[in-house]
Amino acid sequence: MLVKTIVYHEQFVKAFRKLPPDKQKQAIKSEKLFRLNPLHPSLRLHRISPEAHDIWSISATSSLRILFKRMPDATIFFLKIGSHNVYRNL
Repeated sequence: MLVKTIVYHEQFVKAFRKLPPDKQKQAIKSEKLFRLNPLHPSLRLHRISPEAHDIWSISATSSLRILFKRMPDATIFFLKIGSHNVYRNL
């Protein structure tokens, strides 16, 4: 998986700002790792399902997920961040 650039959905930005500082730091660390090596095992990258509009997930912590969509030009669109509840209403 190639990561050309990451774009942030407004919903992602709002949720990120509400996270406690330690979770924000971990999310930033995970994003940096994702940019360098999106297939790193600690990210636990997986596609949620084809039915979910080709949305993917990485783990920032054991309880924090980042949901994203891959665009044809290798742009990554970060959609949501949060606990497992982010899987609802996809």
